[in-house]
Formats: sequence, C-alpha cells, structure tokens
Amino acid sequence: MSVVKGLINTLADPRLFFMLAVTSLVVLVWKREKIAANSVGYGLLGILAVFFIFGSFDPNFRLIVTKPDNVPIVGLIFLLVFFTWYSVREAVLNDRRILAGKGPVEKEESDRVWVWPDLVYTEMISLIVCSVVLIVWSILLKAPLEQPANRSLTPNPSKAPWYFLGLQEMLVYFDPWLAGVVLPGLIIAGLIAIPYIDKNPKGNGYYTFAERKAEVTIFLFGFVILWASLIVLGTFLRGPNWNFFGPFEYWDIHKLEALTNVNLSEYIWVRGMRTGLPTNWFVREIFGIVLVLIYIFVMPVVLARTWFKRYYAKLDAPRYYVGAFLFLMMMALPIKMLLRWLINLKYIVAIPEFFFNI
Repeated sequence: MSVVKGLINTLADPRLFFMLAVTSLVVLVWKREKIAANSVGYGLLGILAVFFIFGSFDPNFRLIVTKPDNVPIVGLIFLLVFFTWYSVREAVLNDRRILAGKGPVEKEESDRVWVWPDLVYTEMISLIVCSVVLIVWSILLKAPLEQPANRSLTPNPSKAPWYFLGLQEMLVYFDPWLAGVVLPGLIIAGLIAIPYIDKNPKGNGYYTFAERKAEVTIFLFGFVILWASLIVLGTFLRGPNWNFFGPFEYWDIHKLEALTNVNLSEYIWVRGMRTGLPTNWFVREIFGIVLVLIYIFVMPVVLARTWFKRYYAKLDAPRYYVGAFLFLMMMALPIKMLLRWLINLKYIVAIPEFFFNI
C-alpha cells in the first residue's frame, strides 16, 4: 500500500501531473477511435471510482476529499471524464456516418422529439432528481461556513472558491494585473471572437472531430488542461503556504521548499555574463523585452509560413492574426508554468520601477 501511495504522490508532482494531463489529451485525440468504445469510457469511470475508494482508507486523503468545499470537485472530476469521453464517442460515431455518406445523427428526423410532452417530461424528471440530490446533500453535508473574518487569523492555505482556483493558480506565475485582469479579459474576448474568426459551417449543431480537428483539440487543451486541471490541482494538491502536496501526503504547515526564483535578466547578466545588473531598467530588461516582442509580433508571422500555413490561406489576414494572438496568449500560461517548474524562472521582464512584470 505504501509503495502505491508513494508512486501516486510522485505522479502528483506538478511537472509530472501537467505532462500526464497533456499526454492523456494527446492519446485521447490520437486514439479516439479506440477510446470511443463503451468499455473504455466506463472502464475509466471504474478506475477513477477504485482510486477514490482506495484513497478513502488513507486519513490524509479522506480529510481532503471529504471536506464540504471539495466534495463538488470530486463530482466534477467524474463528470469531466464522462462528458469528455462521451463527446469524443459521439464525434467518432458521427465521423463514421459522414464518411459513409449518411450525415450526422443530429440531422436525422428520427432523432428529433416534440417539446411537449417528450422534452418537458424529461426536464420535469431531471428537476425532481436534482431537487432530491440537493436536499439529501444539504442534510448529509454541513455548509462549509467558518468563523467571522479575522485579520489576525488567516486560513492556511487561503483558497478562493473552486471556480476561481484556476485564476489563483495563475497568480503564482504572473503578476495580478496579468493573471487577474488581462488574461481573463482575453479569455472572454476570445470566446466572443470565435464565431467571427472561424466561419467554418461544419460541425455546427452536431458532434464531429474529423471536420474540426484543430478547433476541437485547442478547445480541449484550453478547457481540460488549462482550466479544469488547474482547479483539481489547486483543490487537492495545494496545501499550507501554497506548497504542493501529494494526495496521500500530510499537510505539514512547517514544510518549506527551497525555491530560488530568478528573473531572466539575472540569468543573462549575472549568471551568463558574470557581471552585475545594469542600473538602467531598459538595458537590464532588453533581452526579455525583445523576447516578448518576438513572441507577440514575430511568432504569428512564422506560424503563418510554417505550421499554420493552411489556416492563413483559409482565413484572411486580420482574422488569422487575431486568432494567432489569442492562441499565443493561451499558450503563454503553460510556457510560463513549465519555465517556473523547470528552471525557477520568475519573470521574463521584471520592471519593479513601474510595477510591470511579465
């Protein structure tokens, strides 16, 4: 038992956790034909159930999972796995039908039902079931209310509500103005802009993957990897002092991790050139500024001539560059996370004189 728990704690390391999540997404997309099988979907749910049942015998795991705040996240994990698999399954089935010239099942008249009584009856049953679940939930689980706020007694760890844990995790890698304002604003703007950037009518109103490979993959990466996985990470793996803990590891408030976060300018001037940091902020951060400008303005052009050549030809220049900018902003989060985990890079551009850090 201890060997298995130790292995799981090792895999819960943020670097391995993130890489396993990305690898799982790659396998999901690559082997979707096999993963669409019912045995795989229900097998994944079974393995997940076994994991939580096995973990419930460990006091540290049980203390985290049964906390009233965290119980909904356990349900979220099961729902996320099921509906991600289900959407892939439906997409694969539709792709097979489209390849055979039958068209998606959603377009068939036989798959449609009347609003009354079919849809209303189903909604009424769902309403009753959800009401019963909420009533039983409220009886069995106490509301996670704490003492009145006390500025001299701060909870450790102090966590945001589960739907903000992704943003709280982003605050570890970016300044508040970026993680709390700019990036969420770009997420909202990007979601609004999607219908205007991508006018491909295929996949509208029905499940498919073959007709929208890049779009579906990017969405899954953004939602499952960069949002849902950060919620799981912040809920179950972030402990006292915002340190990482394995699911079977005791949350020791005295645990201190020796981290030496270094800015890019320090890597270049101090460690690379063996000299002191320049006093002028522009000279000191010139390498980081150039790197950021290349990433924002040069990378879209490079991608248009290489990997995204087909999309540049399909879209006009304004729509392509808006889409490429939003894509690069999304990828900035995993890039910054990996740089922090691998080489302890804190900021690419650090200008505390103007409270401007990237």
